[in-house]
Amino acid sequence: MPTIHITTRNGSDTSIAVNAGVSLMEALTEHDLDVEAVCGGAASCGTCHVHIAPDWFERLGPREELEAMLLDGLLNTDETSRLGCQITLADAHDGLTLTIAEVE
Repeated sequence: MPTIHITTRNGSDTSIAVNAGVSLMEALTEHDLDVEAVCGGAASCGTCHVHIAPDWFERLGPREELEAMLLDGLLNTDETSRLGCQITLADAHDGLTLTIAEVE
């Protein structure tokens, strides 16, 4: 069961233990961490946008084309931006650190 370290939109830090096999988006919404997930994980809305800590970004694997296209259309992205719905958590993600992106 990986533990994820999160900085929320208001700047507070929290850690949550999550089940492997769920998406990062599901884990964040399950713990009421201000992620809307409007499209339900279809990579079509961007409301689960997060900034992954640089030391973790490469360990998550590359963005899929659909995810990259959606992120290109958002305003507050950077080189570590990902959609939480496109990251399936595994035990190897124990210690993953991220910041929930500002709402556009």
